[in-house]
Amino acid sequence: MQCDTVKPQVECSFMSKNGCGFLGGACRTIAEKCEGCDRTIEVSGTKYCSVFPDPTVKWRLGNCNMATHIKVESKSADAKVRVGQQKQKKK
Repeated sequence: MQCDTVKPQVECSFMSKNGCGFLGGACRTIAEKCEGCDRTIEVSGTKYCSVFPDPTVKWRLGNCNMATHIKVESKSADAKVRVGQQKQKKK
């Protein structure tokens, strides 16, 4: 349904016939760490996340899993990884 609280004419998955289903009844603005993300939308001069109603919650434990402006570094292939090593009994 389309939002009728803070983002008019924008499709929102939290809207229902009874109004906004998110805690507090309205989406929150983006966090500082969200600047540069492709998932932000600007409505009436205020920036909101198009995926989460409260983006600051996604940054509490680390990086947001939906952030497009952060590149996750994978472990290098040069490092040896030992998998399935078992201890041997001494006789």
